[in-house]
Amino acid sequence: MLVGNGTVVNFYEDGVKLLKEHAVYIEANKIKEVGPFSALKKEYGKDDFIDAKGMFIMPGNICTHTHFYGAFARGMALKGEAPKNFVEILQKLWWKLDLALTNEDSYYSALVCLLEAIKSGTTTVIDHHASPNSISGSLDYIAKAVKETGISASLCYEVTDRNGEKGTIEGIKENVRFAKLCKENKHKNISAMMGLHASLTLSDATLDLCANEMKNLGLGSHIHVAEDKADVEDSKRRCGKRVVTRLLKHGILNEKSIAAHCVHVSDEEIELLKEHRVSVVHNPESNMNNAVGVAPVSKMLSKGVMLGLGTDGMTLDMFKEMRCAYLLHKLYENDPRALSAPDLLRVAYVNNRKIAERITGRKTGLITNGAEADIILVNYKPYTPINESNFPWHFVFGIDGSMVDTTISNGKVLMQNREIKVLDEDSIV
Repeated sequence: MLVGNGTVVNFYEDGVKLLKEHAVYIEANKIKEVGPFSALKKEYGKDDFIDAKGMFIMPGNICTHTHFYGAFARGMALKGEAPKNFVEILQKLWWKLDLALTNEDSYYSALVCLLEAIKSGTTTVIDHHASPNSISGSLDYIAKAVKETGISASLCYEVTDRNGEKGTIEGIKENVRFAKLCKENKHKNISAMMGLHASLTLSDATLDLCANEMKNLGLGSHIHVAEDKADVEDSKRRCGKRVVTRLLKHGILNEKSIAAHCVHVSDEEIELLKEHRVSVVHNPESNMNNAVGVAPVSKMLSKGVMLGLGTDGMTLDMFKEMRCAYLLHKLYENDPRALSAPDLLRVAYVNNRKIAERITGRKTGLITNGAEADIILVNYKPYTPINESNFPWHFVFGIDGSMVDTTISNGKVLMQNREIKVLDEDSIV
């Protein structure tokens, strides 16, 4: 399949590269060749062709932390007094919602979110699941939804002690069972992690059990870290140390791990995260919504932490999350230079693809020969000149998810001309 007649966009450490009047040739699920449209049209003119005239041919977006089941929280009105802090939000909303989930619910929550992902150009998702009354097999139901949509994903089940020892053991077993299936390639384009909730709901013994299975299977962990001050205070009560130190002591954090949030991390913890090559995922919309604080993004970037961007279940539209991050840190730091547009794109594209490759082993997030064919066409019509120097600001202020015309994942067209090709959206809803 040839996708061409548009401008190919790639994101690198040193900036954005634009290739005008270029094309991408896809063979099976890989990008075989990138080059001038005129040359590739001569070479592959008889193959299927998608005309990207006037559009930007970009890598599919990557979301490095989300919760599909969060779809069911939309429109939910809580009875009684509104939660006044993060722990109450967990108790009154999330820990009631996840207890109610069946495997079928988990399947449909994933489908709904993945439809949103396709429509907004997200082709790789790293999800963190919880359904304490339907643990066994729950990841298979989510994997089924992922396969039906055609995107790529990494999945895990949230281990926690809050529902008793039986729930803890079942959660670990579900992660292990699913990880073994992924290693046997039973779930194509899906990988596994060891999911854990957070330090504040995990005993030392549970951390050790998870770490042992991680070591046996070569897994990274996917865990919320210092999202709220309550997590820090709990860790200090347990062992006299902060969260990152506690998790490292028990072997939970490694180079394949995702530490989501890291809102309340100290300078020492930032150094430890860098030293142990842990990927940190920033989730600005969620942090604002839960009033937990703002992650020290500028400091982590300056110290060389691998910092990516996720949504924490708020959305699967990464364009929304990017703009939120861009604006938030200027206000928080009282500095219009904070998290510049080029820095934002490095986080959302360069770092997110590195994180995804560490965890999934897939080469995605870059339009180059041999990479996975995860591509989106963005129908953005700039009113002012656009070039490599000013593209980051066009991106932040001009592009949004509704401009995604076509989404291709693993070489398969999932949406074209804004029409979903792989699922019946109305019947799902």
